[in-house]
Amino acid sequence: MDPPTTSWSIHTRPEITTKYEILNHIGSGSYADVYRGRSISDGTTVALKEVHDHQSASREIDALKILRGSENIIFMHEFFWREDEDAVIVLEFLRTDLAAVIRGAGNEGIDSGEVKGLMMQMVSGIHACHRNRIVHRDLKPENFLISDDGVVKLADFGQARILMESRFDASNHESSSQHPHDAFPLSDNLNQTEFENQEEEEKMSHDEYFRVLDELKIKSHTYDTDDKDTNTHEGNNSCLATCTSSDDDDDAWKNSLPYEGDEEGGNEEHGFLTSSVGTRWFRAPELLYGSTNYGLEVDLWSLGCVFAELLTLKPLFPGTGDIDQISRIISVLGNLDEEAWNGCSKLPDYGTISFTKVENPIGLEACMPNCLHDEVSLVKKLVCYDPARRVTAMELLHDKYFSEEPLPVSVSQLRVPPIARNEQD
Repeated sequence: MDPPTTSWSIHTRPEITTKYEILNHIGSGSYADVYRGRSISDGTTVALKEVHDHQSASREIDALKILRGSENIIFMHEFFWREDEDAVIVLEFLRTDLAAVIRGAGNEGIDSGEVKGLMMQMVSGIHACHRNRIVHRDLKPENFLISDDGVVKLADFGQARILMESRFDASNHESSSQHPHDAFPLSDNLNQTEFENQEEEEKMSHDEYFRVLDELKIKSHTYDTDDKDTNTHEGNNSCLATCTSSDDDDDAWKNSLPYEGDEEGGNEEHGFLTSSVGTRWFRAPELLYGSTNYGLEVDLWSLGCVFAELLTLKPLFPGTGDIDQISRIISVLGNLDEEAWNGCSKLPDYGTISFTKVENPIGLEACMPNCLHDEVSLVKKLVCYDPARRVTAMELLHDKYFSEEPLPVSVSQLRVPPIARNEQD
C-alpha cells in the first residue's frame, strides 16, 4: 500500500497502532485523510480520520462529543490528539451515503415510502443538532451516511458551530481547542447538552423557536471569534466523512462544487460567523449574500435542497459559481427584495449584487415536474428566502407529509445500495 501524499504520520503513532490495525487509505482532501482500520481488541471495522486542520478537528470533536448517543449522528469511538501531531478521530465505518442512493436509483426512482423513511431519519439527525444549538453548515447528500442495516447518520462536522446553550462554557471551549489531549476515549455516560425539558421543546411555537435563535446568535458573538474559513476544498470531500469514495472516484466530484471562498478569517476577528461555509449548491441565500449573522436556518435551506435532489434525482440549484448560484435561485423563486424577505436589503452584499428583474419565475414546480403536490410543498417549506419562514426540524418531524400514505418505511425495509468498489476485507 503506497502512502498518501498528505500524511503518513498515523502509522508512526504507537498510541494508535497498538489499538488499531491500519488496513488501507480510502480518501483524502485538503484538510484530512481517512483510513479504514480494525480494532485489535474486538475486530470492529472503523474509520480513522486524520485531520490536518486544528480548527476543523476541534469543531468535529466538540460537536460529536455533544451529540454522542444520537441515533442518526455518526458515532465517534474516541480521538487522539497531541500538541505535535494532527488529530485522529476514530469513527464508525459506514460504507455508503445518500449520494450513492441517488446515483443508483436509475430511471425507476426511489419508492415514496423509502424516500419518506430516509427523510425522517435525516430530519431526526438535524433535529439532534439543532436542539443542541449546533449548526452543521455543510449539509449535502454525501454527508448523510447509511449503515448496512439502513440507518441514516449525519457526518462531517468540520464546519459545525455550537451557537450557545445553557451548559456551554466559552472558556472551556477555548481551553479544549488550544490544549488537545494525547487520547480521549469517550465514556458511555457522556451527557448530551439538550434542552432541559424535551417536552417543553416540543411545544415551542415557530415564532418562539426563532426568537430563541436570534438571542443565541447575539450571545454567540461574544466569544465566537475563531471561525476562520476552512471550506477551501478543491472538490467534494465526502470521502472524508463517508469512507465510501476512493480518491480517484470521478463521480464523487460531480455532485457538488465548493464555494468560491473569501479570505480566511473574514469578519471572524470581530466575533461574527463566516459566510464562506457549505457547498455551493446547498448554500442558503443569506450566505451567498455575505451574511455573518445567521443561525440554524442555513441548515434548513440546505435540507430542502437535499430533499429536492432525493425526490428528482437531480440537484436543485447546480450553480457554476456564486453569482450563477444566486441567479439560478432567483430564476426559480423570483426577485430577492423586501417584499419576498423583509430585511434582505441589509445583507452585506445586497447592494453590490444585482440582477435584471425576473417577471415570471419558473417556480419550484418546474424544477420538480414529476413530483406530487405534497412533495413540492414540503420543499417549499424549507427553500424560501426568509429564514424565519423555514419550517424547523422539530416541525418537520410532525409534518402531515410523514403521517399520510404511503407511510415512511421502517429502517429494516430500506434498501441499502451494494458497494463493490474498493471492498478488500
